[in-house]
Amino acid sequence: MGFKMGIVGLPNVGKSTLFNALTRTAAAQAANFPFCTIEPNVGEVAVPDDRLDKLAAIAASKSIIPTRMTFVDIAGLVKGASKGEGLGNQFLANIREVDAIAHVLRCFEDGDVTHVEGRVDPVADAETIDTELMLADIESIEKRLQNIVRKVRGGDKEAVQQERLMRMALEALEAGNPARVVEVDEEDAKAWRMLQLLTTKPVLYVCNVGESEAAEGNAFSASVAEMAASQGNAHVIISAQIEEEISQLEPDEAEMFLSEMGLEEAGLDRLIRAGYDLLHLETYFTVGPKEARAWTIKTGTSAPKAAGVIHGDFEKGFIRAETIAYDDFVSLGGEGPAKEAGKMRAEGKGYVVKDGDVLHFLFNT
Repeated sequence: MGFKMGIVGLPNVGKSTLFNALTRTAAAQAANFPFCTIEPNVGEVAVPDDRLDKLAAIAASKSIIPTRMTFVDIAGLVKGASKGEGLGNQFLANIREVDAIAHVLRCFEDGDVTHVEGRVDPVADAETIDTELMLADIESIEKRLQNIVRKVRGGDKEAVQQERLMRMALEALEAGNPARVVEVDEEDAKAWRMLQLLTTKPVLYVCNVGESEAAEGNAFSASVAEMAASQGNAHVIISAQIEEEISQLEPDEAEMFLSEMGLEEAGLDRLIRAGYDLLHLETYFTVGPKEARAWTIKTGTSAPKAAGVIHGDFEKGFIRAETIAYDDFVSLGGEGPAKEAGKMRAEGKGYVVKDGDVLHFLFNT
């Protein structure tokens, strides 16, 4: 299971620079990792995880396969997109297909790069896109409410549920809030997702700062951090210019460059991990002499569902999972020693997989 993050932003905020860095990184990985496909507007990159390398070293695995994340470069937005201005219709359609939004905000001053509004104000920029998404959701809900009137009058339970949820969303939107602020009961969760409202997507604000501000940020990124916290969203500070330079360097050179800039790691790594956290995802591992591999699951996933990420037959015929915690696997030196120390557990269908679990599934064919 991977997930898609759509990169959005107003013109001249550094969105294309950031995406180009991502796709160069992905292209560089293509020779080393399988299942790495690159299209002009899609970049698939490995989720950085030092644990996988350590597990592979202990098990002497021949190959290392990280879990992956897909970035989608979404058409630029202008004010009026909800009414089809610019590439508005394409923009809105593309957002419906992603799991989360990485909203690139200009947090740098540069007289050579014109801002579409003639000023640098990342909070106002965020509000521009948020407003367009809310307007699009309002229009979508109003149309759908008109279309299900007859079914509601006829007592169609599904239509009645949809109408109730749409009116809850409409109330929030008309008050100037995104639909994600609406609290939905568990029995309504599936129907809520089926509404496919744009403003239910979680948002990660990407503060694009100048090279000299990449480590600490600046007043602009501080204002974005405050806004994100008030919304319950996340933010990350990145210099797209630095990321583009790093993407063209060899790993050793990139590490040296980052050190000179006072950075511990590439901003893209922070971006990927922040997106991972935003969607409440976690990783489990399968490890052996052939390969060490990372798998992505939602937090709270049961063992059979986690097995199903590898293959549907694993879930259908699930018997049990042999489980070793990551720390035990590493500290004891592998599967054999962990088993001898009593650290390998047999878990049944009710087991909830934990981040870092090293798993082996037993199943009936």
